[in-house]
Amino acid sequence: MTKSIEIFDPALCCNTGVCGVDADQALISFAADVAWAKQNGAQIERFNLAQQPLEFANNLVVRSFLERSGQEALPLILVDGEFALAGRYPNRLELARWAEIAQAVVEIKPAGACCSGSKCC
Repeated sequence: MTKSIEIFDPALCCNTGVCGVDADQALISFAADVAWAKQNGAQIERFNLAQQPLEFANNLVVRSFLERSGQEALPLILVDGEFALAGRYPNRLELARWAEIAQAVVEIKPAGACCSGSKCC
């Protein structure tokens, strides 16, 4: 049986947070990892505090977390309803482990080079 992964995002401008002219590169990478995990059978739901506040209020684990730590501590990730991670988004390996995706399918994304031509940063 596939494990359920729930991601409780801070208040974002849209469902994914990957919008606007100043899109957060970490969120873009995370959205790609979520799409990859879903393509490999993961059951993942994301909830945005700005657009779905009742999902936060109606979940006892999430509500207790917010009362204790505040919304600054988001994102919060639950696996099968239990606390798995908070304060940052999971990487592809963590998603794969939680969703029980075979390690052979997991591909590590290479770090992007910061150099272009003869100019380096």
